[in-house]
Amino acid sequence: MRSSSVTKTPRTPILLLITAPSGAGKTTLCQNLMEAEPSVHRVITCTTRPPRGNEINGVDYHFLDKSDFELGIVKGDFLEHAVVYDSLYGTRKNDISKQFEAGHDVLLNIDVQGAESVRDQAVNEPNLKQALVTVFMTPPSLDELEKRLRNRNTDNEETIQKRLEHARHEIKEWTFFNYLIISGSMDEDLQKITSIIQAERVKADRLQLPNL
Repeated sequence: MRSSSVTKTPRTPILLLITAPSGAGKTTLCQNLMEAEPSVHRVITCTTRPPRGNEINGVDYHFLDKSDFELGIVKGDFLEHAVVYDSLYGTRKNDISKQFEAGHDVLLNIDVQGAESVRDQAVNEPNLKQALVTVFMTPPSLDELEKRLRNRNTDNEETIQKRLEHARHEIKEWTFFNYLIISGSMDEDLQKITSIIQAERVKADRLQLPNL
């Protein structure tokens, strides 16, 4: 009996960047994607804000002192960094490189400011440009976003209104992204993001065909 095997075609990795207004559901989407696609690994973001609820350092975020974060900026450690609601957030280049070296596709969950910074760098960095896939996720309406923010039970009224006002400006940036997901149910959102990553994996400019 003849045995058969499936040969995995070498390809360049994907840096899947997902952003959305606060409360739109991107964290849940990212968690569901990693469960559905085990080869997708999240890059843990650094932040100077304190942990919320049961958040764990090194799992949910790298919680850094402001002085340590600012030193990393000076040393050029960050692919992107931004001030969001009076706290610093950023993604270290080395954290991404380690995932690529392990053969993983990389999931980057960041805000609109950070996404702009990454896109700007990709213009002059061919490897980053080839790896980068950007996705903007938005709720179907601001009313739905407000509902989701209130259901989180993590913010006071002033903060909720501040996030909604910020979202009005962020949503206008969707045209600068490769893909737009208008959020529905969790299953619908997962189906959309899974379709995106599966399509990107077979793009001709990512594949490295053997000699035929």
